[in-house]
Amino acid sequence: MLRCGQNILRKTLRTLIESPASEHRRYITGSAASRPSLSIWRGKKEIGKEGLMVAKELKRLQSNPVRFDRFVKSHVSRLLKSDLVAVLAEFQRQDLAYLSMKLYDVVRKEIWYRPDMFFYRDMLMMLARNTKVDEAKRVWEDLKREEVHFDQHTFGDIVRAFLDSGLPAEAMDLYDEMRRSPDPPLSLPYRVILKGLLPYPELREKVKADFLELFPGMIVYDPPEDLFEDQEWSRESEDD
Repeated sequence: MLRCGQNILRKTLRTLIESPASEHRRYITGSAASRPSLSIWRGKKEIGKEGLMVAKELKRLQSNPVRFDRFVKSHVSRLLKSDLVAVLAEFQRQDLAYLSMKLYDVVRKEIWYRPDMFFYRDMLMMLARNTKVDEAKRVWEDLKREEVHFDQHTFGDIVRAFLDSGLPAEAMDLYDEMRRSPDPPLSLPYRVILKGLLPYPELREKVKADFLELFPGMIVYDPPEDLFEDQEWSRESEDD
């Protein structure tokens, strides 16, 4: 009986000693495993009261560079991370390229900043919509310097954004970057790009040839040859 009691006590003590360590190990492992999937640039972003005040003041002061820079140093740099992220997202949504670039610079100097694909994707999409070529080139250089990697779907969306904004040369530069990506090619991003290339038949033929080489069993839909001639004729008739 005494020996049985000693065995039970020994097992209980061992459980009490080992449990906290094992739970701690599980917590560390679990949080580390989930960390790569988290991004502050994804999901809904709520602007707090201070963020709203700062956004309003930045809009008001943007025509006065001296007061604008002074306000950035005194107020924007003190914003909470969540507010700074939300204000930048709102400026991007409103296609305020100048203000977005200013906050882009602020964000990249923050101690909590980490290179992030979604951060750069949103900046490039906004700059494409507003045909800000020089700013887009600068952001792209920053992205490459920080070794941020776009997946194939993100490449396809960004190339399409530049095409839709009438910037085929810049779009094809990004397409070449996509072709050099180490990720295996996917058919859907190519189809997204091919659709955006309909107004540019020569460029479309090049991408179409790449597509058929990569995906020989697939078919590419080609619109009627006179489609854009009809559209051009319609626009000329409206002008008359």
